[in-house]
Formats: sequence, C-alpha cells, structure tokens
Amino acid sequence: MAANVISASMIRFGRYPESSYAGLATAPARAAIRGSGLTPDQVERVYCGHSFGGMLVGQRVVKNLGVRGVPVVNVENACSGGATALHQAVKAIESGECESALVIGVDKLSQFGGGTLPLVAEDSEVKLGMVMPAMYAMRAQRFLHERGAKPEDLAAVAVKAHDHGAANPYAQYRERVTADQVLRSRPIADPLTLLQCCPTGDGAAAVVLVSERLRMLLDRPTARIAGSVLHSGSLTYGFRDMVRPTISSDSAADALAQAGIGPGEVDVVELHDAFTVAELIYYEALGLCDPGEAVDFLHRGDSTYGGQVVVNPSGGLLSKGHPVGASGVAQVVEAYWHLTDQAGARQVPGATWAMTHVTGGGISGLDHGSCAVHVLQRM
Repeated sequence: MAANVISASMIRFGRYPESSYAGLATAPARAAIRGSGLTPDQVERVYCGHSFGGMLVGQRVVKNLGVRGVPVVNVENACSGGATALHQAVKAIESGECESALVIGVDKLSQFGGGTLPLVAEDSEVKLGMVMPAMYAMRAQRFLHERGAKPEDLAAVAVKAHDHGAANPYAQYRERVTADQVLRSRPIADPLTLLQCCPTGDGAAAVVLVSERLRMLLDRPTARIAGSVLHSGSLTYGFRDMVRPTISSDSAADALAQAGIGPGEVDVVELHDAFTVAELIYYEALGLCDPGEAVDFLHRGDSTYGGQVVVNPSGGLLSKGHPVGASGVAQVVEAYWHLTDQAGARQVPGATWAMTHVTGGGISGLDHGSCAVHVLQRM
C-alpha cells in the first residue's frame, strides 16, 4: 500500500525567540490537516521529529488541534529527525497499520543564543573539541586537495543557494550574494567562511500522508512516496574517507532502487547542504554526477534551473535555514510543492520526480549517525 503526501505546510524559517515549540508548529500542522481534506479526528497517527524540544513535543503541538487519542510518536535523530519521523509514517501506512498520518518537524535553535550546536559531551571527538563547522572544514580541505578545487568553487555553492533562496518566501535569508562577499565574510573554520555555513534558527513544517484508498477518495494533488530509506552509520576505526560518504551513497541508491528509477531521472533534489562543501560532496554521493565531476557539474549550471537537475530550489540549508529537526520535513514540503505545481516563482517546470536527502549527527567513528532519503513521484 503506497503512502502519499496529500498536503504540506511550513512557516518561514528564522528566529522566533518568544515562541514555544508548540507555537512554532501548531500553525503548519493545522494548515496541513486542513489542506488534506481530512478532519482532525480522521488523523490516525502523529509523528514529530525534533532534536532539542524536550519531552512530548508532538503531544504539545497537537493537543489543541482536535487530534485525540491516537499514537503520537516523538522522534530524535539529530538533523535526520524530521525525515526519520516521515520514514516511520510511510512504513506505518505501507504496512496497513493506518491510512493517515500527520508528520511534524520542529526545532528552536535560538534557545542557545548563537554559536555552534551542542553535541554529546561523552563523545570522544567532542571531548577533543570537535564541532560541526570544524568537521566540515576538514572535509572541505580534503575535497580541495583531492579534487584540485579552489575556495572560489565552494563560494559558488553559496551564491547559487542564495540565488534560489531569494525566490523562496519561506527562506530565512533571501538576499543574493556574490562570490567575493562569500569569501570575505567572517572566517569560521578554514576554508569555510560565515556565508558558507548554514544559519541557526527556528522553524516548523508539516505534511499529511494518506493511503492509496484515501488518496482516491480525497481527490487532491498528491505525490507518491516511491522510496523511503533510513540508514545508520557504521563504526570505522582509523582512516575515514571524508569526501566519499558511504551512508549517503548507499541510502540514495537504495531509495532510487525502491522507486525503480536512476539518479538521472530526478528533476528536483533537496540535499543536506549544511556547509558549502557538503553540496559538492553529495552531488557525487547521490549519483547526480560521477566522482571527481562535482565542481564542473556546478559551474556548467547542471544543478540549477535549465540544467540537469535543480538542486535545493528552496535555497537549501544555506539560505532557507536549518532548524535541525524541521529540515527533513521541510525538504519534503518543498518537493511536494514542485510535484504539484505549487512552488510559485521557484517552480521547476514539469517536475515529475524529486529526491530529499538529510544526514544527522557528528559522532566519533561514524561517517554520520543517520541518513534518510525519500523519492517522490508526481501523481
């Protein structure tokens, strides 16, 4: 039994220091239910992804929506939390456990007052001072070395992201930037500068999934979840290849295989560009181009409008923002809008297939803690 996205909503990502988690997520959750054609009492399951919201976030969001007595599952899986919640909802519908599910992603990073996100203190690399910008800076240095690339190539990713984000009313930052502005912005971790790092902020997104039977009854624009994959990282001691993320390449290959398509058939990709180098690395890992071709792929315009595939039409994490647990659901919101011609000025014409990709967590010995990839098809 296929799972289908039948409605989607989100708030503009940004900083809402006076808002609670429920305050962030209630409006998009309510809008998603309303847009689905279901009444609140017809929602059979709720899955809520977040990282820093504490206990019972999902229950705090839905208590005033008229959704009562159904299982509410809260999911923490670092940056993959929202996408993991979606994966759980997909599997529940595919197995016949339910026919409808509300999926919420929400996080509020303004509560930390700025700076890098707190990691788990007991982790051995964190004890040595590891933070996410430092990890990606090491990846960037290795990528520049192995690919013969230049800092200007990294800056070009940020320029594209902000060009796309300028057309997205839900993006945290909507100002276009030049490569010179990117390179001259405040140094964070060599070679990464401030405009090469995703901003911290707050946000929430929600989608409603339904079975094939309900899809036919409700008669609304839908996108079928044709592939849904969640992998965790494998422990590797010693050398770690920092430009060939096996967890992402395996997850993408498995999700595309479930959908029965190849990467060249995908029209829209929302990928985890938390830092500029990540987008280049993931071009290769997701199969959008061959190993070693990411820089040329970018500069040829193959990852933007008029090219082979539009990568991060939302502006990605670099421009749209990255409120961790909300990001995976927001990616699916963006994909759904493109597959149902609801993306406005940033619409990818004739989009038939979309893929979303999000990785979660820095943890010693692992490439990443988790990775979730979804493939969606226009119906």
